[in-house]
Amino acid sequence: MYELLIGLRYTRAKRRNGYISFMSFASIAGIMLGVAALIVVLSVMNGFQQEVRNRILGMAAHIQITGNDNVLADWPSTARIASKNQHVLAAAPYVYGQGLLANGSQVKGVLMRGVDPQREPQVSEVANHMLAGSLNDLHPGEFGTVIGWQMANELGVRQGDKITLITPQGQVTPAGLIPRFRQFTIVGIFRADYYPYDAGLALIEISDAQKLFRTGSAVSGLRLKIDDLFQARLVAREINRDMPDQFVSDWSQENPTYFRAVEIEKRMMFIILLIIVMVAVFNLISTLVMLVTDKQADIAILRTLGATPGSIMKIFVIQGALSGFIGTLSGVVFGLLVAFNIGTIVPFIERLIGVRFLASDVYLITELPSRVQGSDVTTIAIISLLLSLAATIYPSWRASRINPAEALRYE
Repeated sequence: MYELLIGLRYTRAKRRNGYISFMSFASIAGIMLGVAALIVVLSVMNGFQQEVRNRILGMAAHIQITGNDNVLADWPSTARIASKNQHVLAAAPYVYGQGLLANGSQVKGVLMRGVDPQREPQVSEVANHMLAGSLNDLHPGEFGTVIGWQMANELGVRQGDKITLITPQGQVTPAGLIPRFRQFTIVGIFRADYYPYDAGLALIEISDAQKLFRTGSAVSGLRLKIDDLFQARLVAREINRDMPDQFVSDWSQENPTYFRAVEIEKRMMFIILLIIVMVAVFNLISTLVMLVTDKQADIAILRTLGATPGSIMKIFVIQGALSGFIGTLSGVVFGLLVAFNIGTIVPFIERLIGVRFLASDVYLITELPSRVQGSDVTTIAIISLLLSLAATIYPSWRASRINPAEALRYE
């Protein structure tokens, strides 16, 4: 194919017009930077999404089973039925309630979760996030509690201190409804690095919670851990078919707004950054149009030697496509190098300019996480190549329409 040989020669040859050479380089560099930016930003967003999801699920359950009015009377039989599913790894009961924790003049709203200290580590990672004490320090009848470090700071308490819990399940007296008070001892402090848990969750022994919230032998529900959290919705449906009288929910239903917002943000960032690639593609169109003008005499000579308009069009399509391929390939390589080493690059830049981008006292995550997904890289590369190929159509068509006689008149 002589069209291929000429197209490759035009690409690597030094042009008479230095401005065209500069524009050609700029279009390739623009495509490279656009593709690299897309890969890096989407990888960081994937890493951020995974990091926050892991922190949420470190304390939350993959799947929850509750009964009517949030009461599960016979949780052991429910656990046996759920455990028959091959994806379920562990199950643990819980009792849920709300209240106020008070220490002197400091009062804080709290979600109380009664847990089994032996079963809870099988369905959550709270035992791995303890700053002080242990879940095993929760003993029946001793009314101990494990709270988050943020709540401990706001209440001004530490391990071993006493705090008062005020529950809405009050006592009816001649003077009216009086809230119930109960004193708890702080036996442990955890840090999940997720504010709603660190500042609003307290764990107590499950039998103490049953007494406190007057549930008798019943519990609020059952927490399940499965082997693949991304299959939680499918597994939840399978479990719900086995126990239609219970309400079964998965982690994506517990935090729908957050995960939907992150997904929408990721899509919008993809569209916005794709504009960078489109700008570079328009530069490629301009470069090819100027090149066609510069090569009019060459095109006319090729036509007089018998080249067809289709062959002329192929020459410039090959040249433009090759520029797009070089820009895309270099962008993919550069983007992957940055994405895989962003944990080293960002701290180096911070030390170089003396600025901390993600301060620990402001942001939830202090280091930029990165998670490269092959599907994202493939999609970005294909779109970039298609845009580059589309950019060659008009200039190539214009080159094929050149009249040899007109082009050679003043040569």
